[in-house]
Order: sequence, then C-alpha cells, then structure tokens
Amino acid sequence: MISHSKAAKIFLQDEPRTDWHDQALWFVRQKRDGAVKQLPEWEKLRETASQIKEATLSNLGSYLEQFEKQAIKNGVQVHWAVDASEFNRCVLEIIQKHKATKVVKSKSMLTEECHLNPYLENAGIEVVDTDLGERIIQFRNEPPSHIVLPAIHLKKEEVGELFHEKLGTNKGASDPAYLTQAARGHLRKKFLQADVALTGVNFAVAETGALVVCTNEGNADMGVNAAKVQIHCMGIEKVIPRTKDLGVFTRMLARSATGQAVTTYTSHYLKPEKGKEMHVIIVDNGRSEILAKPYYRNSLKCIRCGACMNTCPVYRRSGGHSYGYTIPGPIGSILSPNNNLKKYGNLAFASTLCGSCSNVCPVKINIHEQLYNWRQQVAADNLLSPIKSISMKMAAKVLANSRLYQLFGKMARVAVRISPRLLLYNKLNTWGEGRELPIPPNYSFNEWYRINRKQ
Repeated sequence: MISHSKAAKIFLQDEPRTDWHDQALWFVRQKRDGAVKQLPEWEKLRETASQIKEATLSNLGSYLEQFEKQAIKNGVQVHWAVDASEFNRCVLEIIQKHKATKVVKSKSMLTEECHLNPYLENAGIEVVDTDLGERIIQFRNEPPSHIVLPAIHLKKEEVGELFHEKLGTNKGASDPAYLTQAARGHLRKKFLQADVALTGVNFAVAETGALVVCTNEGNADMGVNAAKVQIHCMGIEKVIPRTKDLGVFTRMLARSATGQAVTTYTSHYLKPEKGKEMHVIIVDNGRSEILAKPYYRNSLKCIRCGACMNTCPVYRRSGGHSYGYTIPGPIGSILSPNNNLKKYGNLAFASTLCGSCSNVCPVKINIHEQLYNWRQQVAADNLLSPIKSISMKMAAKVLANSRLYQLFGKMARVAVRISPRLLLYNKLNTWGEGRELPIPPNYSFNEWYRINRKQ
C-alpha cells in the first residue's frame, strides 16, 4: 500500500483541484457552523449524545439482544455476521434463496467496508448503487472519497463526460439539474427491475426493533417499497436504547454533515409489508476488538456525519483516496489501525493534531488524542521508517537536554543564514519542497532575555 504522504503528494500536483477541493469542503464546514449557531443547546446535545453512546457501548450485548428480540417479534428476520466474509455470504444466500439477480443499494459504508459489491458481482448479481454520488463513483469503478459526499473529488464537468459515456447525455453538458434528471430516469428503471433492496442503517432502536435510515434523495425508500425483499446492513455500534434517544441524534446528524436542519428523508422500518420479507444483518467485523480497548472504544460512537473530514486541513488538501481505507479522514485514521497497525499506522501522522476534528464531532470523540496515542503505538512497535525513527531519537535527546537544545538552536540559526540554498533545499529535505524557511533571529529568546533583563 502506498503511504498517505506519497498519495497526498500525487493529489497535490493538481493545484487547482486541490484548492477547489479544500474550498468545497470548507464551505460545508461553514454551513455546519451556521446550522449549529441556531441551536443554543448544541453543546448540551453533544454531551447528551456522547453519554447515550457511552451507556450503550457499556451494555452493548444487552441492547443488541433486546433489539433482536423486538425485531423478530415484528416479523423481521435477524442474522449475525462475525466478519466481512460471513456478512457477504449471508447477503448472497438471501438473494439466491429468492432466485434474484438484480439488487438496488442505498448508501452503506458497511457494505463498502466489506467489499460487498464485487463479491455479489462475481456471483452474477447486478448491484446498482442508487445514491447519486455513489452511482457516479460506481460508474468510475472507484471507492468513495468521503462518507457523506462520495464524489466530492469530482467536478461537474467530469460528471458530465461520465454521464455522456454511460447514460448518453448531451456531449459537454454539465448543468447539475440536467445531469440529475438523467440519473433519475436511469435509476427509476433500476428500482422497478430490482428483486432485492439493500440499505445501510443509521440507527437501530433496541426498545422497538425499528431501523432508521437517513437519506436526502429518498432512494432507500424507493428501493424498499418497490422490491419484495429488503435487507438492512448494520454494524453492532448502530444500536441506541430508546425511541426518545433518536431525536438527539437526528438533530445533530444532518447539521454536522451538510448544515441541514434534518435529512430530507428520515425513514423508519419496523416490519415487512404483507407478502414481503425484511432482513437485518448485524455485523461485528472487528468492532468487538475496538470495544475491548478502553482508550479507543470512543471511536465506536461515530455516527458517520463526516464533520471531522470537512474541517481537517490535511484531509481537505490531500483527498479521501490518499488514505487507502474505506473511511478516510481523521475518524478513519483512528479506526483503521485497529484492523492493521502495520498497514495503516502511517495515517496517525496524517494530522496536525490541531483538535478541530474533536471540536466538531457531535458525539465528542477525542479524535486528536487518539491519533496522538496511535503515534506512540507505532513507535513502540518499531513501525516507524528508519529515517524517522533515528531523527526522533536524536530529537528526543536534544529536547531533553537544555544545553544541547541551546547549542543546536544556535548552530541551526547560523547554518540557515550562511548555507548555500542548494544545501537547504534538495531532495533530502521534502519539507522544503513547498515551503521557505523563515529568516532566523540573531538570538534565541533565552539569549535575548539575558541581554535585556537588566535594562
């Protein structure tokens, strides 16, 4: 796997796209801020949501069993999957049981995580992503770059060319309304032809056995109501205790994600219609292992709003695909090392540790603190690159000794002033590829203070 820094360097080569990507996401962040200011009780909501999630995670087994009991009582068929392989097999078995060949799917990061689409396609099943952004990237055969805005890395002109190729739209057409209308006509046929509808799950209510799915396009409802079989895919962390808890999260989810007061469609699925089947697959896939880690279990509170991505200066200027993981950005950088520290440990360094991600998180996940902790774990497991490992050890010795620190500081100030430019800016100094070193002062603060304290 290519490291984040190298993948980000490739993304940064297209400077206009990088600037546009940065500005587009910051615009969403600003919309979020505007929506938050309309609620004086916002911080109270954050604390309440965090406490609800904390209580749920502390009694997760009980709430999942309660949910299962209520769902079965409602006529829902409940399945459990320990990992991605079991989940994929379970979905395929349900589809094959009904001799189905066509599936429509609304947005689900869990299915992306488990690579469900290629698994079903290899079994001869046609899978159509019906979220517009997801359909765009499905046409391009690439993963989403954002968990809420999966095609945010693409410009409307690129989508226009793609739709011309795939849907036969007018050459050069890039008007969003025109392209959306074309996608609507294309997807309407797919909804009517589908045998099975798949959705993700935003919240599962233990008290009632209800599943809640939030969309802005109504595509989950279209699929579920048209198909004879509906399958809902949920991670074990999606359960919440009571219906009255739901209002806390629905008030925060859309505001954090896109700056809306609420998603256009907040759909509640309780039981199957007469003559139809409703299935829910509850998936672990490593979540229990995270739950068992006291310092990292907070990451399971995530409601997948994407606010941390929209505010992160590193994500905004490196693009979601540079992370190499299903969920990119700050939240992905603390989830992925749980799966494979050697492979994803470098993502802990894809952060300024500014804390903005933690500040906007609606459920108060301490993201930047977990990133810092993962860095310590990477170093403790000797997974740093040799150059970084040696430089960090040298820096530790210098920073731990005041005399060495002052000596090296003086040497560095002199070296920067008198060294030829080629010595400072070369292939060994990747930091200097896009930055100019500031002109160093004549004195350190300690030296200046000793000279001036008697005046």
